[in-house]
Amino acid sequence: MRYLTTAEVAERYRTAESTVRYWRHIGKGPRGIKVGKRVLYPEAELLRYERTLIDSRDEWGLAS
Repeated sequence: MRYLTTAEVAERYRTAESTVRYWRHIGKGPRGIKVGKRVLYPEAELLRYERTLIDSRDEWGLAS
């Protein structure tokens, strides 16, 4: 299993690292796991999050 850092997740979603941290803080976005002082994101979790966005109809879903 591959794990991505906060910086890599931000790059993947073309946003700032602070945005990824904010998503984690408010309980939106992909779930990370804490390993020591770092938060890592399993690639499978990112795929799950993306599927949720596609299936979702709220403000966190796809752009119209």
